[in-house]
Amino acid sequence: MADIKPKIAALIPYPVYPAKMGGQKGIALFYRYLSEKIPVALIGVKGQQPDRESAPLFLGMLEKSRLRYVNIFIFFRLKRFLRIYNIGTLIIEHPYYGWLGWMLRKFAGIKIIFHSHNIESQRFKTTGKWWWKIMQSYEGWAHRYADFNFFITPEDKAWAISNYGIHPEKCTIIPYGCETKNRPEPEKKSDARKQLCAKYGLNGNEKLFLFNGTLNYKPNLDALNFILDRINPLLQQQRLAYRIFICGKGLPEKMGELKDYRLKSVIYAGFVEDINLYFLGTDIFLNPVSDGGGIKTKLVEALAENLTVVSSSNGAIGVPAEIAGEKLLLAEDDAPESYLKNIAAADPGTQTPALFFDYFYWGNIATKAVGHLSEFIKN
Repeated sequence: MADIKPKIAALIPYPVYPAKMGGQKGIALFYRYLSEKIPVALIGVKGQQPDRESAPLFLGMLEKSRLRYVNIFIFFRLKRFLRIYNIGTLIIEHPYYGWLGWMLRKFAGIKIIFHSHNIESQRFKTTGKWWWKIMQSYEGWAHRYADFNFFITPEDKAWAISNYGIHPEKCTIIPYGCETKNRPEPEKKSDARKQLCAKYGLNGNEKLFLFNGTLNYKPNLDALNFILDRINPLLQQQRLAYRIFICGKGLPEKMGELKDYRLKSVIYAGFVEDINLYFLGTDIFLNPVSDGGGIKTKLVEALAENLTVVSSSNGAIGVPAEIAGEKLLLAEDDAPESYLKNIAAADPGTQTPALFFDYFYWGNIATKAVGHLSEFIKN
């Protein structure tokens, strides 16, 4: 780090490089764009090798073992590192290292900022974890003592203010973003569609739907089952040529790679290296996720590629209606008929509004973050 002097540091508690999943990309891309505006020292799990463009200053300080979350010795190593580089502010991803932030704040005078990706206690509650109340107490304590907090959605920020007693002036919204500043050119979408049709032997006249997510995560698995068992039977009754692409890793083995659905217009693609090809080449993204909290990263990615989305209300949290415009259609919860109605009403001529990119472009998000961080940066 001799050639670049960091102004702030960030603690990333789990591996994110190479960034493939939505949560990993949310952290990796935030710091990639933030590092273009201010030098940031990233402190993460050992064994990662991020490229210099993604993480110019990276130090593997955390052990791979889960015991890293309770390893008291990290306090002394981190305290020494921050003192050597004269860093007075630490961003902590998620609230799990709340105890460490408290110790650094009390015994080393470090300013602490928590970067929340959802309200963890509520995510645990909706997914049936018995310890959600313990997390609620711990998480609220961490956000209250922090010098500042980044929340990922307006809904999370409002919830934390109301339920955790955080002062409104001590928090702001730093959403999950996209790397594009504008809608893709029509030719790019047309080429992607041709590639998909060639890859899967389609004639090009089908309506193409998409669902994407980590499939062993309960909210995503519930949404997948809703598509397969509630929405698709209604589509089968229509005089409609269509295919539903299912992308993502972690599909439970008992589902047999969805072989029973192959004759029901479902294509299981599994984990795909280039998910943007599917966002660009399909007609509608189905997002019936009803649990889990936070922003649905795949929703932002779909809209960024000018893909119409039919979503549950919960699945659309974090994407203001006035920003998404007519590209985001909301269906009634647990009502497959409502999804069918919105699918029929979707206008292929609508475009993702320019306001969407103003709000969600990573460069603009990083600029906003720097504005809040400036008061914590040592000269």
